[in-house]
Amino acid sequence: MAQTSASQKKTSPKKKKTAGKKKALPVSPLAPTEFPEMPEVSGLEIATASTGERYKGRKDLLVAHMPAGTTVAGAFTQSSTASGAVEWCRSNVLSGSPRARVLVVNAGNANAFTGRRGSEAIKAIADGVNDIHGYPKSQIFMSSTGVIGEPLKAAKIVAKLDAKPAKASQARWRDAAEAIRTTDTFAKGCARVAKIEDSEVRIGGIAKGSGMIAPDLATMLAFVFTDAKLPSSVLQALLAVGIRDSFNQITVDSDTSTSDTVLLFATGKCAPHAEITRAGDPRLKDFREKLQEVLEDLAKQIVRDGEGATKFITVRVSGASTARSAKAIALSIANSPLVKTAVAGEDANWGRIVMAVGKAGEPAERDKLQISFGPHLLAEKGQRVAGYDEALVSAYMKNPEIEICVDLGIGSQSAEIWTCDLTHGYISINADYRS
Repeated sequence: MAQTSASQKKTSPKKKKTAGKKKALPVSPLAPTEFPEMPEVSGLEIATASTGERYKGRKDLLVAHMPAGTTVAGAFTQSSTASGAVEWCRSNVLSGSPRARVLVVNAGNANAFTGRRGSEAIKAIADGVNDIHGYPKSQIFMSSTGVIGEPLKAAKIVAKLDAKPAKASQARWRDAAEAIRTTDTFAKGCARVAKIEDSEVRIGGIAKGSGMIAPDLATMLAFVFTDAKLPSSVLQALLAVGIRDSFNQITVDSDTSTSDTVLLFATGKCAPHAEITRAGDPRLKDFREKLQEVLEDLAKQIVRDGEGATKFITVRVSGASTARSAKAIALSIANSPLVKTAVAGEDANWGRIVMAVGKAGEPAERDKLQISFGPHLLAEKGQRVAGYDEALVSAYMKNPEIEICVDLGIGSQSAEIWTCDLTHGYISINADYRS
C-alpha cells in the first residue's frame, strides 16, 4: 500500500514538494487495457466524494450503502500494529451474525499508529454515519489507506458522508475503484455472474494495492459485493478459502501493511434461490468458482500494478516435501531482491534461483533440483543442462510475463506465488512518498 512510518525527510526549501500536487505516476505497462464491465449488484448503492484530506483535485472517499439484512465476512492483516479501522471491522465481523449497512473508505491517510486521536477519528466517523443515515454502529464498516502516523481529519470525511448514492452502475464502480487508490496507477475491478440453481447472482469487487504487499491474510484493500442471499457463516468460510488461493499468493515487496482488509458483502436482493446454510453445498458450486475467479483476478491486478513493475512473475515450486515447505521456497524466490532485479534486467541468472532455494531453510537436495524459465530447462541434477543456450533464454526474459519453475524432486507437494520485478521505479516512488 506504499505507506511509511519513516521520519520526515530533511529537504531544502527549494526541493520541498506539496502533498497532493505530485505528478501522476505513469500507468503500469502490465495494466489491463480497460476497466472491466461491472454488473449492477442489486441493493448496492455507491457514492464517492473529494475530502481534500491529502489529495487535491480527485475523489478520495468511497461510501457504499447496502440494504438492511446484508451479511458480511472479513479477513484482516495479522500485523501486530494493525490500524484502528482494522480493529473496528474485525470486532464487527466477530459479533456473531454480522450485518452491514455501509462501508466507508478513505484514501491518503491510513489512520494507523495515531493513538487516541485515531480512535477518536473512527468514533467521529461512526457517529457521523449514525447521525446522517441512522445505521447501527455494529453495521458500519470502515477502512483507511495511505500514510501511517498522520492524524486523520475526521471532520473532512464526516462532511462528505451525505454524498448522494446511486445504483452500482459501470460509472459508479469505476468511481469507487478510483477513489480508494493511493500509489495505484490504475483502478482495479472484476465481476462475474453466477448461478445458484436457476437464479442468476452477480459478484463485483474492487481492490487497491501497489506496494507494501506480502501474503499475510489479505495484503491490501479489497471489497467484494454480491446480491446472493447467504448467511455470514457461509461467506466467512468461502472467504477463508478464497484468500488462501488468491491474496495470500501475492507479494510485491515482502512488506505487510497495518491496514490490510478484505470484506465480502451479500445483499440478498437477487432473485429468490434455495436456502444455503453451508459453504460446501453442491448448489453453491458455480458461485464458489466465480467468487474465486474474482478474488484471483483482483490479486493479480495488484501484482501487475506493483510499484515500478515491468514484469509479472509466476513462481511455481513442485516436488516439495510439504505444501508449507513449497510455499516457503516459492516466497523465498519471489521476495529475493536479487531474483527480482535480475528479471527486471532481463538477465537469465538462474544461479540466483539456486541461492533463493538454498536460503529458504526448507528441505531441498542440490543434486535433485530442476530449474526452468518458462519452457526452457536450465539446470538439473546439480548443474547446468547440456546444450544450455543463454541467448535463447535471454530472449524469453524480454517477455512481460515470466515463469520461474523449480522442481525439488523430493516429494509431491507444490505451490504457486505471483510477484513482479524490482526496478528503480520502486525506489523512486517510495523514497518520495511523503515528501
